[in-house]
Amino acid sequence: MFSIGSLSKATGCKVETIRYYEKIGLMPEPARSEGGQRRYHRHHLDRLRFIRHGRALGFTLDDIRELLDLSASHQHADSIARRHRDAVQERIRSLTALRNELDRMIEDCAHGHSGECRVIETLSDHGRCLGDHDH
Repeated sequence: MFSIGSLSKATGCKVETIRYYEKIGLMPEPARSEGGQRRYHRHHLDRLRFIRHGRALGFTLDDIRELLDLSASHQHADSIARRHRDAVQERIRSLTALRNELDRMIEDCAHGHSGECRVIETLSDHGRCLGDHDH
């Protein structure tokens, strides 16, 4: 059995965050001691680690809730993982296009000769962008 403080230390999750996860239903309500203190079991620890890991990977709380619901009903969770992977892939494509555009602007800037630098002009001319993005 864990107190909320020991659960917090074991997971690196703040006490306030644990209480919040309980409030929104991501964490099940723990049993209480006769004195009213929360008493957590191993399944609380495992679930909180799952939530923390999912958050570290960039999943939203709604995605994590859906994954937890799917795991409880033994359904496949691959569609959520695929959706998240696709969003990550899109961010990678967008960042790669941005890097390429910045490289081109730096090259066009004639290596620091301010009279020939076209960074502001390039940023103003959306038609010159190499990437197909709306940013």
